[in-house]
Amino acid sequence: MNKIYKIIALLLITINTACERTEGEGGTSTVLGRVLVQEYNSDFTFKKTEYYSEGIDVYIIYGNDSIYSDDFETGIGGWYRFKYLNKGSYKVYAFSKDSTRRSASGNIPVIKEIFIDEDQTDYLVDDIIIFD
Repeated sequence: MNKIYKIIALLLITINTACERTEGEGGTSTVLGRVLVQEYNSDFTFKKTEYYSEGIDVYIIYGNDSIYSDDFETGIGGWYRFKYLNKGSYKVYAFSKDSTRRSASGNIPVIKEIFIDEDQTDYLVDDIIIFD
């Protein structure tokens, strides 16, 4: 009988551990926002125009991952959306031209951090402002 209780306890611990949700998909919350493009002249001394742009790649990182977990291409009005997220920490970002000219590639990520602490909630992120 004692052996049966141990087996049941082990099964309950295994099921409980397997059901723990960490950052990532499988939840009920959404992160959404817009990408604002600011166009400058070649030496970044004069802003020519700004607009919300479609076709910009936006990436999301779940928790403390070191690489992106998913991506989304902005639609009309520069909107992006990542759905079905669990509670936890996230980073969304898009690449911008580097106005400081310190990046070897000429681009830098513009990162916004989000913490989801409620289920079934939409989290509106401040505009990701990138230079072009």
